Amino acid sequence: MKSYKILLLLIGVSVFGCSDLEEEPVGLLSPEGFFQTTGDIQTAVDGSLTHAINEMFWGRKLSVALMLRSDMVALASNETRRVEMDEFTTLASNGMISEFWPKTYQGIAAANQAIAGAEDVGVADEIKNPVTAQAYFARAFYYFHLVRLFGDVPYIDAPITDVDAATSMSRTPASEVYANIISDLEFAKAWLPNTVTSRAIPSKAAASSYLALVYLTMEEWQLAYDESTEVINNAGTYNLALESNFQNLFDASVIDASLEPIFALDYNNFEADDNAYDQIAPMTGIRGDVRNSGGGWSIAVPSLEVYTTWDAGDYRRAVSLDDTAKFDDDNDPETPDVEYPYTQFDVSAHEFAKNVPYIAKYTRFPEPFARANARATSHNYSMIRYAEVLLIAAESAVELGNNASALNYVNQVRARARMGGETMTGASVAVTVAPSTVPADLTGTVTVADVLEERRLELAFEGKRWYDIVRRQLGGVAFGTSGLEGLKSNFSSTDYLLPLPEDELERNPNLLPQNPGY
Repeated sequence: MKSYKILLLLIGVSVFGCSDLEEEPVGLLSPEGFFQTTGDIQTAVDGSLTHAINEMFWGRKLSVALMLRSDMVALASNETRRVEMDEFTTLASNGMISEFWPKTYQGIAAANQAIAGAEDVGVADEIKNPVTAQAYFARAFYYFHLVRLFGDVPYIDAPITDVDAATSMSRTPASEVYANIISDLEFAKAWLPNTVTSRAIPSKAAASSYLALVYLTMEEWQLAYDESTEVINNAGTYNLALESNFQNLFDASVIDASLEPIFALDYNNFEADDNAYDQIAPMTGIRGDVRNSGGGWSIAVPSLEVYTTWDAGDYRRAVSLDDTAKFDDDNDPETPDVEYPYTQFDVSAHEFAKNVPYIAKYTRFPEPFARANARATSHNYSMIRYAEVLLIAAESAVELGNNASALNYVNQVRARARMGGETMTGASVAVTVAPSTVPADLTGTVTVADVLEERRLELAFEGKRWYDIVRRQLGGVAFGTSGLEGLKSNFSSTDYLLPLPEDELERNPNLLPQNPGY
């Protein structure tokens, strides 16, 4: 697994993360003289990507927010900030937003330091640009999240050295943010290597795959198709392939050897002082389950309809959801396994625990973890993987009227889902799922709805569904009476964007007006 070398000067850079702008922000400390070698650029890049593995970003706050805002995950909690995310009553003071917003900008600031510092490194472009390109990729990665979540956001592409300038900047139109993201990814694609020693290191395939996803989001169908098929057609060169066993993608003991992840956030069984670790397993795990030194917390829980409408023959359901558990308060090895519905569910232990199948992708194989309940795991979280690129190609092909290609790419994903494999239950019982006839190959004319449904199942609980709902404007159906979670009457079209954090608007009124509806 990749270990990150953290430079405090670089990872602390963020005018947005400071609690009091009357004090000198860490981001104003000058890095002059630090950048002398490509190794120094790499240190800055690693500092940037370290922010992504923080609990305030993918470790919990952003990842869980994306789950709750989707139509796949309900809430088993009364904590206000989570209730707001789940029920579309989000306020600008929401604590989840006020944590992942500054953490995202800290990642951007460190990437900007790497890019600026590279200019001081006196070696040929052929030597330093492949390293600097990682910073361009990181900056694009962070901004792509921001622009989809908030729309117009401040776009910063250089280190901030002036407090007055920092507190007077305004928001950049989303169209310009997207143009800058594309420019960064094109630079990254031009200079990054075809293959890397760890999928936590940006590669040419990662840049091209993200370009495809950006174009898909922008409804630039031909460009999305061209970028995605370039990755597919060069899968051998990029060392990419579908993983034969779907479970392996969520098994920390084998994921490093998988060819499917294209860019991943790699955790390493370590809890850093600044919360650079993950808590997704306990957030999604079954409360009272004997695994992982205390079981889960029953916070982010699928609605029952997610389980009942998912064909039982689809191996992805067995991997993605737990419907068997063991509740054992006295360490009695004879305690029986319990299948859903959990008749022994200790509701008294947690009044919000739900008696439904739970998310299993992150609880079964966390491998070594630093804290109880499977916190600080050894997971690799795929930010984009080869199956998604196939589905990007399929969706854009549908829009272009290329039905043969759409069938080909969707059916590659469905074929893998039929292969079955080795997994286990929530009671830690090994299970072999035999090859199935489900899901059958699509035939006839592929629709956009077909591809979106395939994305919903293939990428379940991976932080993708909310972005699909937003870009396809599916909220009216997804949160209507026929939706998986039933009617969410608070939802309106203004909820496709989140509010900018209240404290940022107070510090800098130039960020006004607030997003509509807040």
